[in-house]
Parts: sequence; C-alpha cells; structure tokens
Amino acid sequence: MKAKLIAVSITFILLACAHVRAQQNAEQRVPLAEQAAASDADGRTALAARLRTTDLRGALDSPVTNVRLVIENRSQFFYNYVSGWATFYDAEGVRCGEGLFKLDALATGEAAETDTPGLRLTCAPATWRIVATNLLTRSTDVAKPNEPEPAPDSTGAETSVMAAPLPDLEINVDGRTLPLQLGNPIEINTRRKSKVRIVVNTRP
Repeated sequence: MKAKLIAVSITFILLACAHVRAQQNAEQRVPLAEQAAASDADGRTALAARLRTTDLRGALDSPVTNVRLVIENRSQFFYNYVSGWATFYDAEGVRCGEGLFKLDALATGEAAETDTPGLRLTCAPATWRIVATNLLTRSTDVAKPNEPEPAPDSTGAETSVMAAPLPDLEINVDGRTLPLQLGNPIEINTRRKSKVRIVVNTRP
C-alpha cells in the first residue's frame, strides 16, 4: 500500500513538473524586438505579442506609463475576452515594470493592437514576456482541449422506455397458459391442497 502511494505521488509530481516546464517554455523572456508568447492552461501557445512602442527608456523619476503592443490569437478558439500581463526586465534580469493588457473578441489568427495602462516602467528593459490571465472562449466552443464529450442524457432514454406500451403477459404452468395483468392476482391449483396466489407487479 505504501509503495502504491509513493508511485502515485511521483506520478503527480512528474505531471506537475511537465506542466510547469511547458508554461516556462511558452512564456519565456525574449528580447524587445522579438515576439513574446503566452500559453493556455494546458501549456499550448495561445497568444503572441510584439511591441509597437520602441522608446522604452524609463527611470525612477520618469517612468514609462504606457506602451502599445499587438496581440495575436494563436489558438484554435475564438476568445470573447483576453487579458494578461506584459512584464519587462533589465539587463540583469530584474523586473522593472509590468502592465495589464485587455482585448475583446479575438478570433483565431486575428491580431489587434492594445495598450498597458497602469504600467510603471523604471528602467531601459532588455527583455520582456507576456502571461495570459484570462482566455474566455465563447459558449459555442464546447469541445475544449482534453475535455471529454458530454455523456448522452439518460433521462430521455428512461422516459421513452417507460412510455412504451407493455407487451401482453402470460404464465405457463405445466402446459396451461394463463393471461397476466399487472396488479391483478391469479390463482393456480397445485399438488398441495391450498392454492398459490400470484400477483405480478412492475419492479420499483
């Protein structure tokens, strides 16, 4: 039992490591001139972004407060709403600013320009990355990745079975056939002196 628990624990740890590695690969820092990518919950690339603003030299006393960037939908789904963080790092890899971007109605393969209001960039960044915090698909996209198709509704099947008419019932005792009706008792003579009373009912 203990060995089984250890094996299960190791499996979960390996899966978690693989998930984190996939996210790190998809959301790694890149130079400012290159495209940054963001992954979905399953580690697949969902968004790509490139900077429109080129002058990003900020300082503590004069921070850059907004930048413009282009977000592209790299997934197979239409997104009703997209949001995430654009984060900037200096030459030593220290974070020196982050801004929140938002977009509505982004189709597959579509790109749209947006900005990062609330940004406070206090350095001349060398690298940047984006992370998606919300990827809201439309309600018609029911077949999500790694999700099974919904099971058929058993209620309708049960209703149709119950609504179907019952066939005629009968019982055969030593070659003698007697008709049966649900709820109506019948009496059968046996070798014993007393009669056997039988009542047929539906199963509850």
